[in-house]
Amino acid sequence: MTGFLRPADSPAGRRAWLAGLCESIPKADSKNELLDLIDSALSVDPPQGDPGTLESLSRRYRDRVDDVGAVHDRVERVARKGLPEVWVGDTSVLASEVVSAANRAVLQMGEAFHGGATVLLRLADALADAQRQDTEGRGKMRQAKSTLGGRDGFFDDLHEDDDEEFDRLTARFYASDGVDLMHKAAVAAEDAVRAAVRDLNKWAAEARAGKMDTGELTAVDKLMLADTGAAGTPTELNEILTADDLARAGQRMDRLNRADEAAMERMLAQSGSPQERAYLMKALAAGHSVGEIAEFQGKIAGKDPEWLRRHLTPVVTAEDSMDDEGLAQDGSNNNKDSVLFHNQLWVQGGDGSEGTCVASSTVNARAMLDPIYALDLTGGPSGQEDDPEAFRQRLVAEQHRLHTEGEGGDNWTGMGQEGQERIADSTLGSATGDDYRRHDLDSANDRRAILDDVEKAVAEGKPVPVDVSGDEGAHAMMIIGQEGDRLQIYNPWGTTTWVSEDDFINGNMGKASNSELNNAYQVYVPQ
Repeated sequence: MTGFLRPADSPAGRRAWLAGLCESIPKADSKNELLDLIDSALSVDPPQGDPGTLESLSRRYRDRVDDVGAVHDRVERVARKGLPEVWVGDTSVLASEVVSAANRAVLQMGEAFHGGATVLLRLADALADAQRQDTEGRGKMRQAKSTLGGRDGFFDDLHEDDDEEFDRLTARFYASDGVDLMHKAAVAAEDAVRAAVRDLNKWAAEARAGKMDTGELTAVDKLMLADTGAAGTPTELNEILTADDLARAGQRMDRLNRADEAAMERMLAQSGSPQERAYLMKALAAGHSVGEIAEFQGKIAGKDPEWLRRHLTPVVTAEDSMDDEGLAQDGSNNNKDSVLFHNQLWVQGGDGSEGTCVASSTVNARAMLDPIYALDLTGGPSGQEDDPEAFRQRLVAEQHRLHTEGEGGDNWTGMGQEGQERIADSTLGSATGDDYRRHDLDSANDRRAILDDVEKAVAEGKPVPVDVSGDEGAHAMMIIGQEGDRLQIYNPWGTTTWVSEDDFINGNMGKASNSELNNAYQVYVPQ
């Protein structure tokens, strides 16, 4: 790394550049080479951001927590008085249910303001520390440069006497220490910013009722739809409508003609439960016509919420699903949840025997996005079946269809990159409106750089295909959720589990499969 070079103009690029200099500077064996390397380090921009501004924003968020608390107290007083069984909103929901939903929404709002304030304060502290460390490092670099003096001419550089060697080694010591401080500062700043972006994206995605920006439904209707979870599960982990569903459903409501709009509102008003209403809107978000949704409602009308969950929500997240229960002998997490329809796993080949992992993970992800697609698999043509063996046959047939569409290998094994991207677009993109793009991950830096995009997508409710490899081969899975610094993974062997960001970045993805499949080497991210 001789001669003056400009570092990459991004946090990840600056981090990588300084990491390279941490290796090069201690090896510099001439005065001019060391001067070039010091200039290269000093050309790197310091960590950006104003800690004071971030602290001010944090205080403003904290002030809003008190306002939210006052609203919560007023809602609580209304709830305690007892409400008559009256119907409100265009979709006919009970006033008492609305008050309960409003209470939860206020609590979530308070959590969002408190969480946002904490995130910003933590970022301010981290940036201030990183900037101090960077300043100290630059001071050592300038001290090293002062020790060296001016550049040697051609002939001077051919010989180094004892005093010159002592000065060079002394300067190299200071420069090595300085660039190490600068690198640590760049790492700390980038990690802090990425964590803040991740958490703020998550809080933004959870500001749910506001995502449905349509004038065709009342605020009450939007609130109830955003608040409804799959039956018998923790609502905050299993909302039927994702943030992206809410936004897309609102957009599609606004584009309906008058007849379709009236038909949609009539179906919502006639629904027998909040869950039924939410699944109808999820079908609209997935791109189905009002006619298709009317046929779908005819199949699910009057079904109890548990039947709806079993047939229309393949993956549910348990309250204790993120508990650390250690690793099994094969290197996978002990804490895994089975993905079941009755006693039949949503698993590749119906029993795990086939190599249709790409198609199988895509089938499951589409079923999470589209309740009509899910019901075709679980309920059959009539939508009324509840037979796990018949479900298995339809599941395998659909896995085979997608495997063929993606030009997978003979005997139901393997699929190429072009085929995987094609079925991600046709099967997932058709429900989300996104174009899926492959990103190759050749290093920890690549995985770290793509993580923001992955986490933003899954926080909004858009699954992200991920491929892992090891000495024994490769395997396709699906990233389907994010909480804090953890990613929820669906493995088409029929399970879900959670891995950390560090696991994804540094080659421990075997926790979601086995230790033979640790390396995440590509993802397909919605654009």
